[in-house]
Amino acid sequence: MTDRLSTELFVQAHMRQCFARGLTAIVVHKGDAWGGAVIVKLNLLGPGCKLLTQTRDPEGEIAWLQVQGGATLSEADADSYIQRQVQRDPDLWVVEIEDRAGVNPFPGKLL
Repeated sequence: MTDRLSTELFVQAHMRQCFARGLTAIVVHKGDAWGGAVIVKLNLLGPGCKLLTQTRDPEGEIAWLQVQGGATLSEADADSYIQRQVQRDPDLWVVEIEDRAGVNPFPGKLL
């Protein structure tokens, strides 16, 4: 038995937290229900987007890599990056969250 949640349940639980905070959260691409990784697109509602890709830290805990060092990307550049990643790994989940503050609602530290 494993102590990890399925990716689908993990995403659904954190989307509900977004909804409770009054944020819009949308699954843009559904990947593998059990083992897919997650890309979070933080739509800042004007200045652009930030992208975070799910990974694991040395202790095996969830962590997030900031795409392009956390730079704000245009929506077109963010979508292009996401499209390339999904083509390479169709098991990925892509979640878009609209939040002017750009706060990642998923647990884990930024790397």
